[in-house]
Amino acid sequence: MRVLLPGLTDSERTRCEIWTRVMGYHRPVSAFNAGKRAEHDERRYFKEQQP
Repeated sequence: MRVLLPGLTDSERTRCEIWTRVMGYHRPVSAFNAGKRAEHDERRYFKEQQP
């Protein structure tokens, strides 16, 4: 899903590199193979309830 801010052109945007923890170390998602990237896209994120 791509969300653009109003009034911002593609030339004004800055690429944001997303890193995630995989098998105990951090890696950029851009370095993932197709299967690992698809797995990352299917992840569900949640917020833990505070007691």
